[in-house]
Amino acid sequence: MSSRLLVTILTGLFLTLSAPAVLAQDPLVKPVHFAKGSTGAVLKDSIKGYQYIDYRLTAKAGQQMQVELKSNHGANYFNILPPGSSDVALFNSSTSGNTASQLLPDDGEYTVRVYLMRSAARRNESANFTLKVAITGSQPAVSHDAKVSGTPYHATGPVPCEIAGKAASCTFGVERQGKGSGTLTVTRPDGGQRVIFFEQGKATGYDQSQADRHTPFKATHHGDETRVSIGKERYTIPDAVLFGG
Repeated sequence: MSSRLLVTILTGLFLTLSAPAVLAQDPLVKPVHFAKGSTGAVLKDSIKGYQYIDYRLTAKAGQQMQVELKSNHGANYFNILPPGSSDVALFNSSTSGNTASQLLPDDGEYTVRVYLMRSAARRNESANFTLKVAITGSQPAVSHDAKVSGTPYHATGPVPCEIAGKAASCTFGVERQGKGSGTLTVTRPDGGQRVIFFEQGKATGYDQSQADRHTPFKATHHGDETRVSIGKERYTIPDAVLFGG
């Protein structure tokens, strides 16, 4: 094969693989403001093709964000992104449904990203939608738990886990927000991490990336522990991790 032909083939392959990125658009960024005395807002808007809209609003750790999307297009979805994230989502409606009630783990500016699935965007389809967004609950009282020296965590230690069918020991760090609510970071033996969110002792979700959008999440409580399943990963979390003691 001649070098010129090889260059031609590689160039064509590069353009094919990079085409979606070329078609993607920068987001329309729209701040969300609540009317005086209100805890929510109703937004009516539209998108077309690869266009997507980032609605941004500020909230406190421990507050609850409620989001509901109603659209005339079945492939119209939203993600909830935490402060500082451009792609890793707390909530992905394409897998969890178009209604969210999400405990917020940090202070800062959150993003509700509304978009069309790639198949619909590729056909340059459009959607008209109504987005309801609300923030409820006050900032929780400051925890009096001492933090582990040199860490942001109130407690650290090992927890039983199972990765792809193999039993293992994972390590955890927990940031407690009181009454069983908090953010649990679990580190697997391979160094990978999962962040699991708890509200009043119940596991409500995890830090879902685009690669995780079809990964099932399940949490059940047995006795004094919560068993969390994320795809082929299993974690056993004692109640004392969240409540202390």
